[in-house]
Amino acid sequence: AKSNQFVPYTPEIEREMLDMMGLSSFEELLEAIPAELRVKGNLSLPSQISEMEVTEDMRTLAGRNASAAESLSFLGGGSYDHFVPSAVPYLASRSEFATSYTPYQAEVSQGTLQVIYEFQTMICEITGMDVANASLYDGASAVAEACLLAGRVNGKTKVLLSQGLYASYQRVVETYLEYTPLEIEIIPATDGLTDLEWLRGHLDEEVSAVVIQSPNRLGLIEMWKDAGELCADSQALFVAVGDPLSFGIFAPPGECMANVYAGEGQVLGSPVSLGGPYLGLFAIRQEHMRKVPGRLVAAAKDVDGKDGFVLALQTREQHIRRERATSNICTNQGLVALSATIYLALLG
Repeated sequence: AKSNQFVPYTPEIEREMLDMMGLSSFEELLEAIPAELRVKGNLSLPSQISEMEVTEDMRTLAGRNASAAESLSFLGGGSYDHFVPSAVPYLASRSEFATSYTPYQAEVSQGTLQVIYEFQTMICEITGMDVANASLYDGASAVAEACLLAGRVNGKTKVLLSQGLYASYQRVVETYLEYTPLEIEIIPATDGLTDLEWLRGHLDEEVSAVVIQSPNRLGLIEMWKDAGELCADSQALFVAVGDPLSFGIFAPPGECMANVYAGEGQVLGSPVSLGGPYLGLFAIRQEHMRKVPGRLVAAAKDVDGKDGFVLALQTREQHIRRERATSNICTNQGLVALSATIYLALLG
């Protein structure tokens, strides 16, 4: 819009927009989407049908699903079928939670902020890290944001990803970093585990982050402490990626010299649910707090000295100048984080 008047979309405007992005055609803009996934021609939609017919069609489609509740699921990859106490969906679906939205003066929503604060506290306790944010979209985006954070912290340009990282996570990281100065290199594996001797020989002054997942994509436990010690002798940040439930048995990231923890929170009280919505977990050391993406809730005192909660940091472009934003994360997964908080409060 110009001068509050609608400007019709024209080939000239399209050309101007493409020029600003350094692209030669609209097709080039879509290159990131595989050709076989793009719709060709018109959408093949049926003619209108009645509500009764739609209901019957949906029932038929639903009947073709193989439910994880009725069979063994070996899907893995960050999506796991754990028992969820009935109190979790019951409480999370209460109207004051299910219909609430953080207003632009967030402190009005003290209940929502308290839940997020409790969630952050629990994630810190589980991971042994200093600060956790209000959550991200999913485990894959959390790993990608950890790589971006490392680049902001040390200004280096190389990200070393363990071969043991979930393939889907690797693809998301590649997408996030495609148009950044950060370049990806894969750390090879030996007998299913990250080759730390290879890492030792390639941990040069250009390495920004070292990303190692444990349990890894094969279900093996990585030597996080050894990797943490290697990174401690360099400027590279050690990003530990892992299932939060595993930290009840194995040493958490905070005890393994990790600078950043990223993980998937679906296992904390959420169903497999055909792949979403899920919950990105993100925790860091205190010194990197101002580089964290998304939101961070803190406890405070009001003018009368009463306890309350505030949105302490929200470093997204909606709130600060675009060039200073840490990421384009637009919100946190509030309801999924709420489910995780109830689940952890129930089970400990």
